Amino acid sequence: MSIESRDRTCCDAHMKNVKTVEAIQKLFADKGLILEVVGNPSTEFQRIAGMEVSGSGDLVFMDKKDYLPLLKERRPTVVVTSAALKGPALETGIATIVVVANVPLAHALIKQLFAARDFTRSGWTGVHPSAVVHETVKLADDVVIESRAVIGKGCTIGRGTRIMSGVVIENDVVIGEDSVMHPNVVVGYGSKIGREVVIEAGTILGSSGFGFAQDAKRKSYSIPQTGIVVVEDRVRIGAGCCIDRAAYEETRIGAGTKIDNLCHIAHGVQIGQDCLLTAMLCVAGSTKIGDRVITSGQTGILDHMNVCSDAILLHRAGVTKDVEKPGAYAGLPLQPLSDYMKNTAVARGLVELRNEVKELSKQKSE
Repeated sequence: MSIESRDRTCCDAHMKNVKTVEAIQKLFADKGLILEVVGNPSTEFQRIAGMEVSGSGDLVFMDKKDYLPLLKERRPTVVVTSAALKGPALETGIATIVVVANVPLAHALIKQLFAARDFTRSGWTGVHPSAVVHETVKLADDVVIESRAVIGKGCTIGRGTRIMSGVVIENDVVIGEDSVMHPNVVVGYGSKIGREVVIEAGTILGSSGFGFAQDAKRKSYSIPQTGIVVVEDRVRIGAGCCIDRAAYEETRIGAGTKIDNLCHIAHGVQIGQDCLLTAMLCVAGSTKIGDRVITSGQTGILDHMNVCSDAILLHRAGVTKDVEKPGAYAGLPLQPLSDYMKNTAVARGLVELRNEVKELSKQKSE
């Protein structure tokens, strides 16, 4: 069972009120995450806080020594940190320290369990009277459909899934267990969405891909986009994204991939597993992206490209040819990051170099 689904079973209101270091130890005993607890395991904390606003009763995470002065000043009750920072943390007088193998990972997993959004506080349960649900829809018993949502003919929605206000799900869509469609999401007909998928507000899945043919007078004729969108398990898609349906088969987002806000994925794109794709990414049609690919903001990828697994695309990377080897790349035209940094450094001095050349040319002519 994943951490996300465990959140549904372990972290109900009761669990979130039982906040002790011992509870953390028990929950992660089989994960290899907790290396050591210094101090009293029964120590309680009331909330998880950022270091800058923490105080007595708080649990904080510290992965950099730069936070040590704040730790001494703010005096939180529990500190989660690395083995390297355990000694300096103890010197500040903090009594309870949880030493972990990976502080960012501990931050994610512990906060999921003790401080993630509690949807029960929304007050919505079951199917709201204002929702429109076609009589052929198959709903698991504990699905929540909030106000003014619309669910089309032949859809299937798995247990624990929440369809929030204003969501429109067209016909023949399948959504797996423990997924969340945030307000005003639109899911186009025939789409398939896996388990533990989160789609943030205003995102559109399954819009028609941009496919047209032109005649001799440049008049455009639409090519019907009859494929679907497939979103595998544990995917998170940010707010305001648009993922187009394929022309014939499928546009696919691989398991565990996380997509930031304001991204566009065109028709027929295939994205692998566990990618991190940040804001304003634009991927043109029929491109294939491997596993564990990372893109920084405003990356652009042309159509029919292949980006290999474990590639990292930085500094508004513009992909106009296949990326065949893992590594970091940047710029337009795309270059290995080390070359890009050198060329950028040289470019900063181009005006000065131009002036020097002009002066030399002038001296020569004299």
